[in-house]
Amino acid sequence: MSSDAAIRTGAIPERLLEPPLTEGVVTPGSLDDQVLAFPDLRPPKQWYIGLAITLTALVIGFSFIGYTIATGIGVWGNNSPVFWAFDIINFVFWVGIGHAGTLISAILFLFRKRWRNAIARFAEAMTIFAVMCAGIFPLIHVGRPWLAFWLFPYPNQRGVWTNFRSPLLWDVFAVSTYFSVSLMFWFLGLVPDIASMRDRTTSKVRKTIYTVLSLGWRGAASHWQHYEKAYLLLAGLATGLVLSVHSVVSFDFATSVVPGWHMTIFPPYFVAGAIFAGFSMVVIVLVVVRETMQLKNLITMRHLDVMNKVILGMSCLMGYSYMMEGFTAWYSMNEYLHHTFMNIISGTYGWAGWLTISCNIFIPQLLWFKKCRTSYFWMIFVALAVTVGMWFERFVIIVISLHQDYLPSAWRIYKPTMVDFGVLLGSFGLFFTLVLLFARVLPVIATTEVKAILPGAQPSHHGDDHE
Repeated sequence: MSSDAAIRTGAIPERLLEPPLTEGVVTPGSLDDQVLAFPDLRPPKQWYIGLAITLTALVIGFSFIGYTIATGIGVWGNNSPVFWAFDIINFVFWVGIGHAGTLISAILFLFRKRWRNAIARFAEAMTIFAVMCAGIFPLIHVGRPWLAFWLFPYPNQRGVWTNFRSPLLWDVFAVSTYFSVSLMFWFLGLVPDIASMRDRTTSKVRKTIYTVLSLGWRGAASHWQHYEKAYLLLAGLATGLVLSVHSVVSFDFATSVVPGWHMTIFPPYFVAGAIFAGFSMVVIVLVVVRETMQLKNLITMRHLDVMNKVILGMSCLMGYSYMMEGFTAWYSMNEYLHHTFMNIISGTYGWAGWLTISCNIFIPQLLWFKKCRTSYFWMIFVALAVTVGMWFERFVIIVISLHQDYLPSAWRIYKPTMVDFGVLLGSFGLFFTLVLLFARVLPVIATTEVKAILPGAQPSHHGDDHE
């Protein structure tokens, strides 16, 4: 019996049915015209303005990176004992941003959550771009990035072999694996849409490019069969990486003896924080895309509402993690751990600790109210607050734990320099430049997946409609 017939006969109460995931009349043809035609159209004026702003930030950031490489990392604010600072803060921050895309694409795909279909493509792309931004910082942190290949284990005449017990080497393998699987997962989902663009375009240059990228896709039944198997396999691989990658990043801290770092809660704490920050960034970008690209009928307020609920849930988990940190500091009776925790709320950088708590715990509680979850102003306000709060959380973890270690005679205040801020600005410039270019040249919505959730797309027993 179809859904309409079930409602008419009272078999399924209308209030129990899942609300539609699209607005208005959307057909497969109109969906293709709306999404796949955008790369062939001239971008609006706002796109060029946004690209100019992000490119400016990108150029400024990479100029500072070039200055760092030419001069040395002494131009940063790092000192003894704060050897890790903005560079590692930014690395952990950007790796976390990339988690929402894989969660939306892989885990929700395995759980057959249909609301992911319209937003998965953009979230996957943001994962790729965020990991690219993250990869910059370990590279420049080594001081001599042209020697970074020494980190990779391969037979060489130098007699140098990597230390597999080092958590920093675990990062190399974890992040590179995460990037590779995410890239394959993203590209595989693009193949059917690129083939559709190949068949639609009239430009010979674009047709050639799309022909190469579509890998000979014709939409045959055998193609779909292999596609679904490969997509499911990559989704399974990516699901494990969601949990493992940021856990490995947390081992950079948890396997040390620095007070405030040596805690078993760090792996789940870092994973929850990564999903928290990633979803907030996705909400910010999707709101802009929804308005500027006229996609309100496909990226509906229901999508944003569900994502805001996830942000609220992650905020509660973060609050629990913060309370457990405080409880551990009190219950363990460890004077060093207690000193570090008190620094977070009342020390030199106590303002950063309270900013972290306010942005990550207090402000997201606004999302308990549906009016806030469905209002652009409030959802962007919360998402921006979470983005700021999660960056400062990494600042708190790294700087507060390091600037006052076990030896009081070695205590020293950390002050970032203009170069630190410039490199951070450049990473945001790179991220949003790639987002804008992606929206310009490739379909931002997976049309093949959205078509599967359109009314009438699912099989039904038409003979039962007359019952």
